[in-house]
Amino acid sequence: MGNSAQQVLASRTLAPRTLEPRNPGNIFAKEFSRDTIFLDRNMITPHFTPRKLLFRDKYIGEISGLLSSTLHGKKPDNIFIYGKVGTGKTSVAKLVMQQLLEFASAKNIPIEGNYVNCRNHNSKYRILSKIVKDFFPEEDFIGYSAAFIYEKLLEYARGTGNNPHKTWDARSVKGVPGPGSGSVGMGAKGNSSAAAGEWAGGIATAAGRQVVLVLDEIDKVKDLDELVYGLTRGNDELGNGSGSAGITIIGISNNLLFKDRLDPRTKSSLCEHEMVFPPYNAQELTDILKQRAELAFKPGTVEESAIALAAAIAAQESGDARTAVMLLLKAGEIADRRGGMDGCMVTDREVMKAKVQVEEELVYSMISTLPEQQQLVLYSIATLSLNRKPVQKITGEIEEGILFSGEVYDEYCRIAKKHKETVVSSRWYREYISELEMYGLIYTTASGKGIKGQTTLIKLGFEAEKIKGVIERGLVEAH
Repeated sequence: MGNSAQQVLASRTLAPRTLEPRNPGNIFAKEFSRDTIFLDRNMITPHFTPRKLLFRDKYIGEISGLLSSTLHGKKPDNIFIYGKVGTGKTSVAKLVMQQLLEFASAKNIPIEGNYVNCRNHNSKYRILSKIVKDFFPEEDFIGYSAAFIYEKLLEYARGTGNNPHKTWDARSVKGVPGPGSGSVGMGAKGNSSAAAGEWAGGIATAAGRQVVLVLDEIDKVKDLDELVYGLTRGNDELGNGSGSAGITIIGISNNLLFKDRLDPRTKSSLCEHEMVFPPYNAQELTDILKQRAELAFKPGTVEESAIALAAAIAAQESGDARTAVMLLLKAGEIADRRGGMDGCMVTDREVMKAKVQVEEELVYSMISTLPEQQQLVLYSIATLSLNRKPVQKITGEIEEGILFSGEVYDEYCRIAKKHKETVVSSRWYREYISELEMYGLIYTTASGKGIKGQTTLIKLGFEAEKIKGVIERGLVEAH
């Protein structure tokens, strides 16, 4: 081959190929045009509150009956709502408050409300600062003392503290839609676009205001006694020439014993009404899921057996509506990702797949919402489990991860003292063990044959390291 031919061949071989750029289009175009089984996914999330709360009419009636005295300028009794996670405590309280404030706004009655999640605001100073900032959005309270902020709250209740810039919109405040359109929301800044979650209004009166404070997870407050005593005794000050002014507490907790932390003088000033929300049963959860499915999914995309299965799983574990809703949501997402295959239906298969996916998430979510004393007991079990050698029975059989009830209680006492928490009696300790087993977090059995003496054997139901880590994060945040 001649030199010229070789040069031509080389140029053809070595010359870089110029590829025409191919425009794949926007990566979201396919997702945007994809068919989905959801009508409105938000309505099957745990954060959505329907305008009609099933199986809670009794409690809605009780709370609204107690709060109705505010419509006549009278302070009602404080209310404390108890119940396990997912029993509707927060949803009921928010729904009743939303209705109360809507009615008060329409009738120009001076009633105001504020919602505080005490897990996020876990001290008297943080709670009062948050409330007062909502009532006086144009003012800055950073650096002010707790005493000053407390006086600002009393000033607002007296009716002498009024923000002329505030507007009232009971249906959608601070950009938060009311019940039936996402979450039950009430805010403090009228039509402001600030972050979601609480309520307040702008009706001022020389005779004073009735202020209702919803303190969710109130047992998480570190200086609980100071907070409750200050708010209840504040009514004594408001009673001196301030007409119809008053401050009412609605406390929400899953710990029936949290008031044991209060001083006797604080307890005597509470004048409270208590109610306990029971867990939902399987049929109730089925009806709740049917209600949500009609709102969230397209017709004919969810099999009734799938709804019944999700409800049965949640009822068996704890009667937790959040668990049931989350299972159906995840099952729907699994079916939706599958697209047109098998008719894109939510069936029992999707629910069982969802159970595997969310089980660990639900467990760790449940742990974070346990009362602190129960968390300390569970933390003691996890700590001992990490360092426990297998137990050999008299028969020679080896048991791994087995703990003795007595040693767990001793470890609990040590950890409680370390964190400067009150040590509960052995009777309450046994109650906590029973509830932890009911949640499926631990297993217990009588010692029986092969173990010296009679005792209860305890075994952790999930990975000790992860449980220990979840509780440690919570303890650090709380202290």
